[in-house]
Amino acid sequence: MVFKIPKSHPRAESLKTREKLIEGHNKGCVATAGLIAQGRGEAFDYILGEKTNDFALSSIKASAAALLLAENPVISVNGNVAILVPEEIAKLSKLINAKIEINLFYRTNKREKVIEKVLKNHGAGEVLGIGREASCYLKGIDHLRGRVSPKGIYNADIVFVPLEDGDRTKALRDMGKKVIVVDLSPFSRSAKTATIAIVDNITRAMPALIKEIKIMKKLDKKKLEMIHSKYNNKKALSDSFKFMKNRLGEMAKVEKYE
Repeated sequence: MVFKIPKSHPRAESLKTREKLIEGHNKGCVATAGLIAQGRGEAFDYILGEKTNDFALSSIKASAAALLLAENPVISVNGNVAILVPEEIAKLSKLINAKIEINLFYRTNKREKVIEKVLKNHGAGEVLGIGREASCYLKGIDHLRGRVSPKGIYNADIVFVPLEDGDRTKALRDMGKKVIVVDLSPFSRSAKTATIAIVDNITRAMPALIKEIKIMKKLDKKKLEMIHSKYNNKKALSDSFKFMKNRLGEMAKVEKYE
């Protein structure tokens, strides 16, 4: 760690996350913009109470069912994801037999290699989307996130894209793919466009998703389809808006002025 966080600090976990990202930035894994994105996410996490709420659990269960039903699932990874949950990405990939693909807005071959090394050091197998291997293009995306692997995202039926850009979510949906995102902001384009949006911190959502998949692996296809079909992303987002509104309302109450 760049800075030793005392266990007694009331915001120890949050500070550890920040230090991981700073370290990742210094290694060339995390883009400078990724640090800004983390700060924006933390602001929403405060409002969410820094916990996995019922609406997020509903999305996690639907995601588990959808991923188990998929024929060609792909996990899309950027720098922040690689630094924050590399071990969980590797575990999820093996658990559902999903390919892992690097996809970056600020794409350089050096950065791709750094992220690949981080993932493999934490147990990942083959990592797609590096250099010329990302030879296909998503229609309507005129920046480097539009470059994808023909063995991965381009031919996937479902793409798990934590910490995603809204325009790429739309492009993937327009191709007929199911898209699962993890986003602390229910206001984001990606959350609104996704098939399933998990409004939660990725550091909490990933272990919860892995746990749920292990449980659901025992279910038959019909049961999984029922769980997935009952999910409504608009309702889940609406529930998150209501939760945030109520929590802010409670926090705004002042019973006595000093």
